[in-house]
Amino acid sequence: MTTLQKVWDEIDSTPDRVVNLTRDMVRIPSVNPKFETKQGLNNEADVAALLRDRLDSMGLETESWDALPGRPNVIGTLPGNEEKSLILCGHIDTVPVGNGDNWTVDPFGGEVSGGKLWGRGSVDMKAGLAACIAALESIRAAGIDLEGRVSVHAVVDEEAGGFGAMDAVAKGHLAKNAIVAEPTWDKVMPAEGGLEWVRVTLIGRSGHAGFRYNDIFPQPEVEGRLLPAINAIEIAARFLAALKEFEASRCRNNYHPLCPPGLSTINPGVIHGGVGIGEDGLPLIRTNPAMTPDRVTLDLDLKFLPHESSIKVRREFEDFVAAFAALDPWTRANPPQIAWELGGLHFPAMDTPVDHPLVQSLIGHHTSLGVAPEVCGFDAVTDAAHYAGAGVDACIYGPSGDGFHGDNEYVDLASLHKSTKVIAAAILDICGTR
Repeated sequence: MTTLQKVWDEIDSTPDRVVNLTRDMVRIPSVNPKFETKQGLNNEADVAALLRDRLDSMGLETESWDALPGRPNVIGTLPGNEEKSLILCGHIDTVPVGNGDNWTVDPFGGEVSGGKLWGRGSVDMKAGLAACIAALESIRAAGIDLEGRVSVHAVVDEEAGGFGAMDAVAKGHLAKNAIVAEPTWDKVMPAEGGLEWVRVTLIGRSGHAGFRYNDIFPQPEVEGRLLPAINAIEIAARFLAALKEFEASRCRNNYHPLCPPGLSTINPGVIHGGVGIGEDGLPLIRTNPAMTPDRVTLDLDLKFLPHESSIKVRREFEDFVAAFAALDPWTRANPPQIAWELGGLHFPAMDTPVDHPLVQSLIGHHTSLGVAPEVCGFDAVTDAAHYAGAGVDACIYGPSGDGFHGDNEYVDLASLHKSTKVIAAAILDICGTR
């Protein structure tokens, strides 16, 4: 019997191992407190404690620290060869339940029915994290010693920017390879576009709206003429029209074979207009239409492709803003201001080659359990970006389900079982055995 078959037999003989761990995590509400703070909902620390006990019981070397106040990361490690090292990563925070009246099951009940396990965070992504842990447990239970180092990363705050994974990376918790077990619906995803949040502040000149005729219509330049106001909201309207054309040009002229055409978008997500600027960077006065606004802030969500660099994308955007400013004497003299990493958010791109051993391992073993998976890029962003940005060869692979960020979330149990087996096989391939 092969080593792989021994491990797969162990997983087949203990199907409740991954199901029960997923259920136990779902039954501990761990809503990200950046979205909703309510008694009994924000229990990331309890999930972390559960997982640390589980990793301790497997004989892993564990450590935990607060990546954010009261919000701990947990890492468990089996030491080994660094050249064959592997991270298994999942996040323990979830989005809020939303409108509970739309749920037909208890969002934190972990109910199992119809071949599904239901609850908030089940597929996004407590099941994937459970699959990583159960895969490693099964290898240990089968009596197999790994040659390479393997580490389990259970991190917080992915839903709000990935600051848990960012902190783990900053503290040097890296490896040669990483699997991030987000749901992928029978797909293997070695690529992911990058993401920047950027704020553009457009500058005008305030004045009294009653004298708007003096601002917008031709007036004789006579002694005593009032200084015309310049409406920053109208500058913003022109800027947004130009931005739409710039976005279309990026989408037409950028392409990555694993991503949908047109993925490199720029979404105007938040706009504030008014007078003055406060300490928070937003206009101070936003409630008086009798004042001509002299400031507009635009917060943009800028996606770029897996093969692009943040440095290149930032330079390209800054060049566009400079070209826009050059079209008008006022904006030439008062150019828009650009602030990157709004809220500290920044996701590097990930572009692991399809022929990479980790990617090929996931493809091959998934295929051997059914049909060949689609190999594609991830449309959104995940913690894989933060590891990739630090030089780790990462790939996204996990179970299937539905209702993520919506109502009646669930993970498909057959898919969860398959994912556990494929991840276990990839651990054997990448880390090797003694």
